[in-house]
Amino acid sequence: MNTISVVTGASRGLGRNTALNIARKGGDVVLTYLDNQNAAGEVIAEIEALGRKAIALQLDTGHVSTFPDFADRLREALRANWQRSTFDHLVNNAGHGEVAAITNTTEAQFDKLVNVHFKGIFFLTQALLPLIEDGGRIVNLSSGLTRVSAPGWSAYAAAKGAVEVLTVYLAKELGSRKIAVNVVAPGAIETDFFGGAVRDTPEFNQVFAEMTAMGRVGVADDIGPMIASLLGPDNRWVTAQRIEVSGGQGI
Repeated sequence: MNTISVVTGASRGLGRNTALNIARKGGDVVLTYLDNQNAAGEVIAEIEALGRKAIALQLDTGHVSTFPDFADRLREALRANWQRSTFDHLVNNAGHGEVAAITNTTEAQFDKLVNVHFKGIFFLTQALLPLIEDGGRIVNLSSGLTRVSAPGWSAYAAAKGAVEVLTVYLAKELGSRKIAVNVVAPGAIETDFFGGAVRDTPEFNQVFAEMTAMGRVGVADDIGPMIASLLGPDNRWVTAQRIEVSGGQGI
């Protein structure tokens, strides 16, 4: 896979794991980070140790006004590092969690979730479409919580549900460019997402483990390799699909 993939929010968690698995399959990576440049540098070092090339660019996916500048910086980085004007894959991974009952959700919480998880994906993809190679791939990240409800996650899950609908429309509108667009929906995963709650709270971990057919919660290595494989040539005919990777959560 001699390709270039842009992975947002790749300094940690699922984004980091996805970037590393892309590199293991022979791809180069442009990773974005919000504010932890040191962590991004560590991911770059790991990718370079695998014999692939990587760079990191700062990006706040919740601020649409910064996207034209990001596109310009990305265009220059592609030219300087790969002597290319395009890249092959966009993985819209960056995100955060907010838990609150519907009765307690503030407008600020709601707006932040929508800005990062839906509006940001919509307009970042729009801004980067001129740079995506025809025949490329887009993978958006959703959540098992769009299918199985859990109290407190209404706004988060609703934003992710919007991403799932957007994915189908992107697949349709970009089909003429042979760009495949899919959405991956992880279940509960042991990462630092939402302050590492699933990873670090035994009671919370056990609740979600008991909801899965496999009897455990997921780990990053359950998700990253699947996303990397979805970008490969063997999956060129897969588009407009919601692919849940949850160990059978809530069945």
